[in-house]
Amino acid sequence: MNNTNVNVLPSTMIKHLFDWKLHILVILASLLAEWIGIIKIPIGIGTLVLLPLLYAFIFTLLLNPNVIPSMAAVISKDKTKFASYAVLLSIMPFIAKFGVGVGPKVEEIIAAGPALLLQELGNITTALIALPVAVLVFGMGREAVGATHSIAREPNIALIADKYGLQSPEGIGVMGVYVMGTLFGAIYFSLMAGIIASMNIMDIRALAMACGIGSGSMMGACSAALAETVPAQEETITAFAATSNLLTYATGLFVSLFIALPFTEFLYKVTSKFKKKNGNAATALADPDLKVPEQSVLSVKQSLSLLAVICVVLLLSNWVGQGVDPLSALPAMLILFACCVVGILIKEIIPINIPAIAWISVVAIVISLPQFPMSAYVLAETDKLGVLQLITPVLAYAGFAISQMEVNLFKKSGFKIAVVALLTFTGTFLGSAIVAQALL
Repeated sequence: MNNTNVNVLPSTMIKHLFDWKLHILVILASLLAEWIGIIKIPIGIGTLVLLPLLYAFIFTLLLNPNVIPSMAAVISKDKTKFASYAVLLSIMPFIAKFGVGVGPKVEEIIAAGPALLLQELGNITTALIALPVAVLVFGMGREAVGATHSIAREPNIALIADKYGLQSPEGIGVMGVYVMGTLFGAIYFSLMAGIIASMNIMDIRALAMACGIGSGSMMGACSAALAETVPAQEETITAFAATSNLLTYATGLFVSLFIALPFTEFLYKVTSKFKKKNGNAATALADPDLKVPEQSVLSVKQSLSLLAVICVVLLLSNWVGQGVDPLSALPAMLILFACCVVGILIKEIIPINIPAIAWISVVAIVISLPQFPMSAYVLAETDKLGVLQLITPVLAYAGFAISQMEVNLFKKSGFKIAVVALLTFTGTFLGSAIVAQALL
C-alpha cells in the first residue's frame, strides 16, 4: 500500500500486473486442480488429504522459469516477478470469507475465550522441537535462534531485524525459515493438519485454533484440510481458525518478543554447550546471492485494480469446484471485495502497523454478526463460495512467485534448513493445539 517510507510500483510497470499470460496460466492450473478434486490416502496412523491447492502449486511451480529454466518459453522470469503481488491480494477475499464465518459462531467463540487467547503460548514448543536438531544434529550457531523461535513470518522478521539485524546470524536463520515457509508452508500445514485430524485424538476446535498462526495462506490450507477431514464441523473450524489468526496479528509479536525469543535464547545457551562444530549451514545461508531484494509496493488504486482481476479468477475456480456459475456467485464476491476495499482503506488511514488482512477480517466479522442488519443476506450469498476453492488460486500464484533467490537458498542450504523449518512448523502447530486442548 501507499507509504512515504517505501517505493510505490511505477505506473510504467503496472501493465505487468495485468499480464494476461500469468493470469490465464493461474486460471488453467486452478481449474485443472479443482477438476482433479480431493484425494484421501489412508496411511495407517491416519489419512493423508491431498487438496487441489497442492496440485495448483505443483503445476505452476513446474511452469516457473526460476525452477525449470526451459519454462521461460512459456512465461518469462520478468513476468513471474509480479506474481508475488497477486499472492498477497488473492488471499484477501479468502480472509474475508473466513471472517464472515465468525459472526454466527460468536457465542461459541466467546465461550472458548481462554483457549483462544492463551493457545499461542504453545509456540515455545517450536524451539523445543526444532532448536536441538538445528544445534546438535546440524551444528548451527546463533542462526538457530532466528530460525526456531517462530514460524518466521513478516512480524517475526521485523522483530529479528530490529533486535539483531537481518545480516546477523539470527537474521540469516529467520530468513531461511521464511523462505522455506513461502515454498512449502501452506502445503505442509495442510498435510499435517489432515493427518492429525483423521487420528481423532484432539478436539477439532483446538486444531482449528492452532491453524491461526498469522499467515493467511498457511491458515487457509491448514483449516481447509481440517474441514475436508471433518466436514460436519466446517463452520466451527472456519470460525475458530479465523478468530485465532486475527488474535495472532494482535498478540503474536508480543508473545515472540517477551516469551518465545527469550526462551529460545535460553534453550540455545543450554544446547550449544553440547553442539558439534559445524558451520556449513550458516555458510550456505550467508551466501551473498541469497539476500532478499527490496520490492516496491502497490498503491491503493493498483491494489484494487489487480484485486478485481483476481476476483474473476476466484469466481472461475469456485465454478469448477463448487458448481456455482460466476454470475450466481457474483453478489457474494462483491461482498468479499467490498470487505477487502474497506480493510485496505482502513490500513491506509490508521497509522499503526496492523496488516490489511487483519482489518479485512474485522470488517467481515462485523457484517456477519447477528446484530448487523444484512447479516442473513451476507451469509446466504457468501455460502455460494467455497473456502477451498478460494485458496486454490492463491497457491497457483505462489508457485509462480518463487524467486531465483529462494531457489538458490533451497539448493545451497541442502536439506538442513528445510528439516529445521518443518520441525519449526510442526512445533508451532502441535504446541498451540495442545495448549488449546488443555483449556477447552
